[in-house]
Amino acid sequence: MDLDLRKVRYFVAVAELLHFGRAAERLHIPQPVLSRQIRALERDLGVELFLRDSHGVTLTDAGRQLGEEAHQLLAAADGARHRVRRAADEPRRFVVGFRAGIAVTHALRAFRAAHPDVETSACRLEWDDQERLVLDGTLDIACVRAPLREEGLELRLLYTESRVVMLPAGHRLDGKPELSLADLDGETWLRYALPGPGDIPVRTVEEKFECVAAGSGITLVPHSIAEQYSRPDISYVPVTDAEPDQVLLAWAAGRTSPLITEFAKAAAASGRG
Repeated sequence: MDLDLRKVRYFVAVAELLHFGRAAERLHIPQPVLSRQIRALERDLGVELFLRDSHGVTLTDAGRQLGEEAHQLLAAADGARHRVRRAADEPRRFVVGFRAGIAVTHALRAFRAAHPDVETSACRLEWDDQERLVLDGTLDIACVRAPLREEGLELRLLYTESRVVMLPAGHRLDGKPELSLADLDGETWLRYALPGPGDIPVRTVEEKFECVAAGSGITLVPHSIAEQYSRPDISYVPVTDAEPDQVLLAWAAGRTSPLITEFAKAAAASGRG
């Protein structure tokens, strides 16, 4: 049986709130209707998604698995709807995403010169929305950085670049010509995702600057960040054995568009600019 996306959206609301009453309020539907729809979804799938008792609502193993799948499923459906609508737009539009430090100027110029009838724009991305904005159709294509969730995406490696450590001015290693990872043992690290014990989570490169400058921790960044962002209270030192940063081109898997093909060629030809 095909999944009913409306029921999946209802499931996501309950899974996020773990409360049928509050989920019904968010969805603007009566709670009994929501309960019936969730029961119907469980029958469709042949599994129990929630455990309900006097203590509240919890997800079963099947419910947790659907929770991992649901957001990508809904994003893909929203993306298809968005792209179909945009295909009918006049003038045509093409939106390119990029992460901090990745210059898309030359590729955009070449693309615009070849397609003056296409309204082209660029959008800055953060690490936690680079996949979502491609999958949901907000972006046609994006220059992203690894690691990322590859499901639903077509990826093409553009280039790699070395990484440097970002240090506060006056740090014990400030001014060294180069370092190894072993030299950084014992330091507090700033991390974008899934920080380890003692690490500090951050979301944007600007947050990294502020935390490093304040002496809260250190972090590795691509060499292009050091080239584009300079501050007197921060220094950069090459780390010779750090894994190179990967810059990739990403677009929705299965999407066929001559504009995507031509921008990909322009990006590959422009190298790092």
